[in-house]
Amino acid sequence: MHTDRLTALPFALNAGFGRSPRGAQLAQFERSENYRDGQFHNQLPTPGYTGSRTRLAVWWDFLFVRREETRPAQPLPRMATDLASLPPQQEMLIWLGHSSWYLQLAGKRILIDPVFSSYTAPFSLLKNAFVGTYPWSGQAMPEIDLLIISHDHYDHLDYATIRALMPKVRQVITPLGVGSHLRYWGMPDDRIVERDWYQSVDADDSLRVHLLPARHYSGRGLRRNQTLWASVMLETPERKIYYSGDSGYGPHFREIGERFGSVDLAIMENGQYDQEWKYSHMMPEETALAAQELRAKVVLPSHAGRFVLAKHAWDDPYRRLALASRSRPYRLLTPIQGEPVVLNDPAPQFTAWWETTSTLEE
Repeated sequence: MHTDRLTALPFALNAGFGRSPRGAQLAQFERSENYRDGQFHNQLPTPGYTGSRTRLAVWWDFLFVRREETRPAQPLPRMATDLASLPPQQEMLIWLGHSSWYLQLAGKRILIDPVFSSYTAPFSLLKNAFVGTYPWSGQAMPEIDLLIISHDHYDHLDYATIRALMPKVRQVITPLGVGSHLRYWGMPDDRIVERDWYQSVDADDSLRVHLLPARHYSGRGLRRNQTLWASVMLETPERKIYYSGDSGYGPHFREIGERFGSVDLAIMENGQYDQEWKYSHMMPEETALAAQELRAKVVLPSHAGRFVLAKHAWDDPYRRLALASRSRPYRLLTPIQGEPVVLNDPAPQFTAWWETTSTLEE
């Protein structure tokens, strides 16, 4: 069979795999200083696994070894906020579970890494969401001025969600190459803006979006790092909001803090970690240190609370980050899913909701 046909077979069988850059677009991305030897690279060497065990042993353990306390025994608390009914001029952000965030900022409605499906894989039969009814969907979203995708992993870029959102999205900002998946799924090319690290996009006169480094990797199939990954800074005249995306700990956090002076609010990765892949996902104690090096004033945890993608207990990220944040110079905010965080509220109060949710032993 011809190589091109063989390569195209998985995509013909399931569009959810997406499609990596090719042709003229790939040639353009190859000029990036972060691209060499046929793939994108981190600023530091970032092994996918520590090497203490073989990759096969790690996957066998993850897929087949019994793991306790990875899921809550009951639905996590949620506030089924109707996003379409919110006054658009009120600046706020709302956690929609895992790494999905809804923001109202500078008069714009913004979605970051929305995943409304119950699975984080190319096939819907692989359902790994926590128990409970999920109240948000692409169809129920308001018109979205700006969709931001940090990288192309399934728990950040979901085919069904993008297809449902497509009629409502006015502009998409992604790192280099991620737009190839969106075009393959039918997103009009004129809505998509792709940028390298340290490049920015002016959404309008009052909102600038900066694409910044992260320490991670990409890929939806057998080949890794054909698209770039990034963290994001949203900058208005009044405030700076940072989203870490997925990232291992590294010097880029301190560099970003120095570059921007301070960060009013940082949404930080805090979950799906393991010593086996410690270079691409932070432990909660590293999350706390990274937030301090960013010079963040307020921190919200992300990347947990909905899917099982690691072996740690479901509440471990919250317990450990709360402990690690006690002596830090920032305020840790822990809203439940769907609970608005009003940005001009000087002293918002949220509960340690994970302490009252029981655990299911698998």
